[in-house]
Amino acid sequence: MSQFEEAVQRSKNLSQRPSNEELLKLYALYKQASEGDATGDRPGGFDFKAIAKYDAWKEQSGKSKEDATQEYISFVDELHQKYS
Repeated sequence: MSQFEEAVQRSKNLSQRPSNEELLKLYALYKQASEGDATGDRPGGFDFKAIAKYDAWKEQSGKSKEDATQEYISFVDELHQKYS
């Protein structure tokens, strides 16, 4: 299992739920690391959760998958220190 896959598993086993901002950052870094830059149209209407997730991912645009992967792993480590 890669460090990234381990971090993904560890992110699901935190003792407390991270803040919404932290969850958005986790989501955005995960998407950037696994898929690269955000694609498709920004969600519309009143689906505020989908809009926030898309916007967070879009903010990571231009970051390489390798950089996003390392940042994701480091962020999961931070969350484990904070919520353990």
